[in-house]
Amino acid sequence: MENKKKNMQQINIELDADVSSGEYANFVVVTHSPAEFVLDFTRILPGVPKAKVHSRIIMAPPHAKTFLKALNDNVSKFESKHGEIKLPNNEDGFSPFGVNPPDENMPN
Repeated sequence: MENKKKNMQQINIELDADVSSGEYANFVVVTHSPAEFVLDFTRILPGVPKAKVHSRIIMAPPHAKTFLKALNDNVSKFESKHGEIKLPNNEDGFSPFGVNPPDENMPN
């Protein structure tokens, strides 16, 4: 265990002012190839039939799996503090908000 701690590298992460305010997204489309996962973040607005991708994140499969573990861990911590996150019921279980990604491939 102590050898693991010795080999761990600490990374300083810089957050620029223009990025620190964040980018709001209420919908994400996840696609993948054998080499990468692509996450396209967008905002769905009522009465607007088209949504623009505001941020695209591309990850190697090991990074995507690490991200999934980190997200699961944070959702669990959030729910233990604030209660279960409720999702609207949906028969297919895919998109509880009544919006599905387009059937055709996403633009790359």
